[in-house]
Amino acid sequence: MKKLFIILGVLLLVSGCGKYNDKDLVNDLNKKVSDAKAYHMTGTLEIYRNEEKYTYSVDSSYKEGELFKVNLINQNNNHEQIILKNSEGVYVITPSLNKSFKFQSDWPNNNSQIYLLQPIINDLKSDENRKFEKDKDGYIITSKVNYSSEKDFVNQKVYVDKDKNITKVEVIDSNNNVKMSLKVIDIDYKAKFDSKYFDASTYQSEVEYDNSEQKEDTTTSSKIEDIVFPMYVPTDTQLTGQDVVETKDGERVILTFSGESPFTVVQETLSNDKTTNYVYGDPYLILDTVGSITDYSVSWISNGVEYSVMSDTMNIDELLTVAQSISVKAVAK
Repeated sequence: MKKLFIILGVLLLVSGCGKYNDKDLVNDLNKKVSDAKAYHMTGTLEIYRNEEKYTYSVDSSYKEGELFKVNLINQNNNHEQIILKNSEGVYVITPSLNKSFKFQSDWPNNNSQIYLLQPIINDLKSDENRKFEKDKDGYIITSKVNYSSEKDFVNQKVYVDKDKNITKVEVIDSNNNVKMSLKVIDIDYKAKFDSKYFDASTYQSEVEYDNSEQKEDTTTSSKIEDIVFPMYVPTDTQLTGQDVVETKDGERVILTFSGESPFTVVQETLSNDKTTNYVYGDPYLILDTVGSITDYSVSWISNGVEYSVMSDTMNIDELLTVAQSISVKAVAK
């Protein structure tokens, strides 16, 4: 009888070892990325906000030494932006507008990022309660995420094929709604990049070359044709001031909201000069463009106008709600 129990125990151990589980999958994904000295990924990103869908073509690159580059092209208006990290800092470059922003930021390591492999896998590794399931195409693994400025983004669902390649990533809110979805087209783990690929000046010099080819949606103007108001204003807060100030490059509109949750909205025309602005904060996808967020402000550029929402009393979630309610499609008052 004792011998029978030993045999059964060995059989159970062997059968258990043959069962592929979440730990095995995470280890395989982590090894694939960790062993790669570089990778290049392409895909399609969909973001859902305020019943609107924004679609981007994504081109993400990594090279050992903490070098990252993400190209985002809005499929609606062909507007391109580049998020770049090298030894000199973090940049957001908008070629068609002659503009670049240099950030003092820990991006991409300070938050979850749907368009880079390392943050996706780090979120999987960090969640000991992740969920694992098999489907006909491979595996689905779900974990918590850390989008500090989007508290309602709680989980990511990562789809992996039988060859251990990530094919899709979804970010889900507390109501199980998909808020962001990245469909991976291709990942090359043997990518090669030239010496200037992660050099910000490479793309800033291209700005001057492309200046004569500005597209309609990015043409700058010395006047703000339509003042755009937020569609969402916090309770017991109202518009109390509207000022237009002339600047050397055009106009600045200042909207002041007072009450329980005071804030200010600034809309300013852009100059045609090539400039680099230095900001504290992090790059962030806002509506149809990449902007920046800090603890007290949200800023972005759309249709040749720079927008900022600022407050000393509102938190970043509230500021983002106001900012995301501002649309160039809104009716000016």
